[in-house]
Amino acid sequence: MDKKDKIILHALQENATLSVQELADKASLSPTACWKRIQKLQQEGVISKQVCVLDRKKLGVPVTVFVAIRTQSHTPEWLEQFASGVIDIPEVVEVYRMSGDIDYLLKVVAPDIEGFDQIYKRLIRTAHMYDVSSSFSMEELKCTTALPLTYC
Repeated sequence: MDKKDKIILHALQENATLSVQELADKASLSPTACWKRIQKLQQEGVISKQVCVLDRKKLGVPVTVFVAIRTQSHTPEWLEQFASGVIDIPEVVEVYRMSGDIDYLLKVVAPDIEGFDQIYKRLIRTAHMYDVSSSFSMEELKCTTALPLTYC
């Protein structure tokens, strides 16, 4: 990956609706050369997909909750049951298996506290959990989908 690829990726992370011509101009390439680079980055999996980032407040889910889960069962069967359950809850937008004291960390969006309670009740039906702890975000200081390009 060279400097021109990074320019293209940086621009796409900021605005994936840019035309090939606009991207080519930013990277000082011809549109054909730029398009070939984009195709190569897609084929290599560097660009995994292009999406729209929506405003969660305007869509009625302004509350962000981080849910820490501990389990006493670490079997593949438990994980499969838990994973398939949380995948089916659209308000659960991120799920991580963790090291340390917490086994899983979830990021959940909700309309309000009462709405989160309904989500919580669906969540605890997915699989047996030893401990579930929820923390409500008071303020979002940074939220981005852009990845740093300095390490590639």
